[in-house]
Amino acid sequence: MLRLLHLPSSAAYFCGLVPMYLRRRRTGLQAHTVQTIKKGTVLAKKVPVLCSPSPMSRLKGDEEDYWLGSKCKAYTFDDDDEDGLSQLKESKRAVNSLRVYADEDDEDWEKFTCNGELVGSISWSIKESSSNSLGPESRGPAPIKSHSDTSSSSYLFPKPGSSHLLSNLFKGRSRPGSFQSLSDVLLDTNIKHFAPELRKPKSEYQDYSGDWNPEQCVRRMQKGKICSLERFRSLKDKLQLLDEAVGLHDGNVITAVLIFLMKTLHTEILFRELKHRQVALRHFINFLKETMEQQLLMDLLRFLEWSEELALCKYREHLNIPGAEERRDFLKNKCFSLPFSPEDASLVQDHYTLLERQIIIEASDKRLEASGQEQFRKHPRKASLLFMPLVTTLFYACIYHYTEGEGTFSSPANLRKTFKIPEKLYILTALAARAKLRAWNDVDALFTTKNWLGYTKKRAPVGFHRVVEILHKNGAPTQILQDYIRLVEDAESRISLGIKYKCHDVVVDTYRDLKDRQQLMVYRCKVDRGSPEEEKIDAILSNTIRWKN
Repeated sequence: MLRLLHLPSSAAYFCGLVPMYLRRRRTGLQAHTVQTIKKGTVLAKKVPVLCSPSPMSRLKGDEEDYWLGSKCKAYTFDDDDEDGLSQLKESKRAVNSLRVYADEDDEDWEKFTCNGELVGSISWSIKESSSNSLGPESRGPAPIKSHSDTSSSSYLFPKPGSSHLLSNLFKGRSRPGSFQSLSDVLLDTNIKHFAPELRKPKSEYQDYSGDWNPEQCVRRMQKGKICSLERFRSLKDKLQLLDEAVGLHDGNVITAVLIFLMKTLHTEILFRELKHRQVALRHFINFLKETMEQQLLMDLLRFLEWSEELALCKYREHLNIPGAEERRDFLKNKCFSLPFSPEDASLVQDHYTLLERQIIIEASDKRLEASGQEQFRKHPRKASLLFMPLVTTLFYACIYHYTEGEGTFSSPANLRKTFKIPEKLYILTALAARAKLRAWNDVDALFTTKNWLGYTKKRAPVGFHRVVEILHKNGAPTQILQDYIRLVEDAESRISLGIKYKCHDVVVDTYRDLKDRQQLMVYRCKVDRGSPEEEKIDAILSNTIRWKN
């Protein structure tokens, strides 16, 4: 392998540039001297050259003549050189052949500048980028480059291995086998690119290392910027930070500062300071409830001497108990003695009673369902009754235990009496349950009452318009809907419900009772031709009724 030193001019051929031939040798790698002659001056540079064993064996004297001799002689401008032109052409052909050979093995060489820096290294690329950022006036005249290389005055050394360098990013690719161009390297996903990282402006580092006071910190936090709170170490600074956050009336900033104080202050100091800051205290209590910090919340309530809040906090612990019997025992043993208010104490007692009823009903219905009882076969259960609210339990009882006597725990009447369920809530729940089963006789029985004379009358505490909506939702037939629409007292409401649910008889009868002939004729155009409703309207219009219009 052979590399030539690049002269600063393309006229190197005519300046006497003649290389020494380097031959292969048996002994392996050696470093030989390439001599160049420029205008009568001899320049020597040692270049590592790969040599392989010579195919011939020579004596020591022959070898010295062989290595010190040259087939090509340097061209001079002396007059006694008779064959100078032929020697010049021969030297030019030799140089061109060596240059082509060197270009083909371009990937096996590393380039160094005159200062000994590797071309393509990080330091070289930084210098190149800094020099390119300057104007052409500050850089001075550009160096003359030879057409066989990309950097001036560089020396080439063989690489120890085949690997991609950063210099590949800055070299063009003129033919296959040479270095890749910038676009080729960027498109090659298998190559790892290592480029110098430029320093960020100082203005960007201020967001991370600025010496902010508490007011500036909370305002930056409100804007969503990064601000470290670790620099506030004294209690005074921390409390000032909390006061500034409260002054902004921003819940997120207040919560962030409270989390910082919770991590850096003793609990007693934190509780003592929060006691005098009610806004921050409410935020802190809500934060502890959301994050399920039960023990810390109970310590805070105990410090504040909020007995009722402490009792409710203890009561909430039953939600974490998975078993029904264990939860029932917890309510009985741990919650009955807590200092609840009278209203809350009665609710806790009802909760315990309801859970106890649910355990009994669930065990009994499981046995009935396993035995194949008709009610459970027609309407299979979709979920367990345990941990359900009172209204759901009442609805369940109206589905599966509606006909049971008041003496059983699962009877709807027993549940209504035990838990003092209001009449409206009981009527609505029972109506939805029985209408779902299409038990219309049970629905009529809900609204039928007797007076002291024995006369029956239908009465609905929730209003018959609500009854009609529930019946229609559960698919009640038209006749059932008409019967309950007629029980609506207001005439306009009856007409609107009749039109909405297509109960034409109710609408026609209402217009007849109102003696409104015009509205009756308008409604006649809305019904189907030849239908019984049209015939009924025609019969009413033909009668001699004293109409009001």
